[in-house]
Amino acid sequence: MRDFLYRLTKKNKFLLLTLVIIPVIIIFNQSKERTSDQEVNVYTSRHYDADDLLYEEFTKETGIKVNIISGKGSALIERLKAEGSNSPGDVFFTVDAGNLANFQKQGFLQPIQSEAIKKIVPKELRGENNEWVAVAKRARVIFYNPELVNENEIENINYEDLGDENWKGRIVIRSSSNMYNQSLVSSLISNLGIPQTEKWASNLVSNFARKPQGNDRSQIMAVANQEASIAIANTYYIGIMLSGKGGQDQLNAAKKVKIAFPNQDNRGAHINISGGGVLKYAPNRENAEKFLEFLLSEKAQNHIVNNTFEYPVLETVKPHPLIENFGVFKMDKTSVSDFGKYNPEAVKLMDRVNWQ
Repeated sequence: MRDFLYRLTKKNKFLLLTLVIIPVIIIFNQSKERTSDQEVNVYTSRHYDADDLLYEEFTKETGIKVNIISGKGSALIERLKAEGSNSPGDVFFTVDAGNLANFQKQGFLQPIQSEAIKKIVPKELRGENNEWVAVAKRARVIFYNPELVNENEIENINYEDLGDENWKGRIVIRSSSNMYNQSLVSSLISNLGIPQTEKWASNLVSNFARKPQGNDRSQIMAVANQEASIAIANTYYIGIMLSGKGGQDQLNAAKKVKIAFPNQDNRGAHINISGGGVLKYAPNRENAEKFLEFLLSEKAQNHIVNNTFEYPVLETVKPHPLIENFGVFKMDKTSVSDFGKYNPEAVKLMDRVNWQ
């Protein structure tokens, strides 16, 4: 009897394994399908606490859970390389078009299909092949101390003017390793070409009041404290400072400076972005696009501008009052995809002129 059972089991081993494995596969696939319907995995190098409230609101509206994987852009790149086609990542969300272009260049993104997104975001605020889009805008402009700069000097000023002799020893700005500056130089290369941009950058460096140091707020503080006459920095930082979120010293400093929007008589002030794209192997691609659509909704856009002090992409939404008070200005419509295209040339150029 025991021999008979052994022969029967051996003969039907494949059948028995099939009866055991198939239900497991079905259960796994059903679980995977449920997960795909209910979550989106966001890889982000943004560091704003206010974003967490956005994610919660998205879940509340859609029932889709947002899983956050945060880190520096370089760390996320290494993670995605290691994960390959098995990556659970659905969305990449970060600041600066140069960072987004870098991700695209390394093959981590795929074209966005949503017509709603393309309708909202103008072409100049999208990456090549619609692989990433802007969610918010930030202007890189001139901050000046009115006690050190007269109106004739600052009126109708262009970025190109900052290389002029009269600004000798009067300018502060971040280092050349900063992506915001690399994107500004890339924009100038796109508009002026390499030779003219390099000449400008060389003259700019000779006009520095000090060796580049600190972040954008440090540059604004230096101007407020009369260590320099003007600084180049992003507009949203002044919003943070004026809101009191940076502390009393930053609030006091912010009240001492004014903003000049460059190139208003030609192409407009340099614009960079925060933005996102759908990752190449996104297991929840539909949810990823829903997430990006949500970030471009009126509710989310209002939340972004009122908490990060960036400019909205959606035209029906106004900037935060602290930012709006600086006035309406002409924005440069140079394609932000050019910031990634010319980034390698910008970095080499900045190195050649000894922009530290």
